[in-house]
Amino acid sequence: MKRLTRHLYRRVISYSGTFVALQRNAIAPNGAWDFHQTFIPNSERKPLRIWLHVSENDLGANTPADGMRNWVIANNRMADALKAKKYPYQFVFSEAVGHVDRNVERQTMPEAFEWVWKGYKPAGR
Repeated sequence: MKRLTRHLYRRVISYSGTFVALQRNAIAPNGAWDFHQTFIPNSERKPLRIWLHVSENDLGANTPADGMRNWVIANNRMADALKAKKYPYQFVFSEAVGHVDRNVERQTMPEAFEWVWKGYKPAGR
């Protein structure tokens, strides 16, 4: 089942992605920080289309980068990793708002859905 489902999800919309070091383990000693630091740069490109958003005053905004718990820095690093790997992605940064601000969601979600599904053609058509 695991092998089958990994090919089903190719469109990603992320508001304030938790790409920080919260849950660490042997595979990811730096938690989700390892996605933009190690996993994406060192793996083959997947058939994904990704839309990311983070706010200026998001979680950990005043946390130093070396603490790996700053959502703004982590999302910027994720965008940089996706760009370097040539993923189709869009990164939106909102100034002067906080974590997953409802007004920002209302303003950006239609665009996010349009962007991730742009060019999609159902199988067999």
